[in-house]
Amino acid sequence: MNGQVPEVGQELGPLTWTPGFDVWNRFAAVNDEFVPIHMDDEAGRAAGYPAAFGMGYLQWSWVHNLLREFAGDLGRIDKVQGSFRAPSLKGVEVTAGGRVTDVSHDPSGRVVCELEIWTRAADGSPLLPGTAVVSFPG
Repeated sequence: MNGQVPEVGQELGPLTWTPGFDVWNRFAAVNDEFVPIHMDDEAGRAAGYPAAFGMGYLQWSWVHNLLREFAGDLGRIDKVQGSFRAPSLKGVEVTAGGRVTDVSHDPSGRVVCELEIWTRAADGSPLLPGTAVVSFPG
């Protein structure tokens, strides 16, 4: 926030990455999530997808990075919710972004920002739309 109150319409991000086995393998190693549909194209196809696809929690981690960047040292992430709409596919760029939709003050004087957040595929199709609340000292 850098001492300035966020404004309605303010954009977050974008954070962009291109998923693939190298990214998924590192994420799986840290989270012990070596699930075949995330590591093997044949397993992904057997599950009804065009190939292996990324972990949902990896998209959540990018959204969290986006929110931490917005919150800075003084902000607090109070709430995050979203809905997985489509998988992130190998080699298809993903972008995490957001927008401030409301700014208010709670009874304690904290500045409360309501946010629209998302991850989207390169073609703009939604992967993970959601909302978040981040607050700052008043």
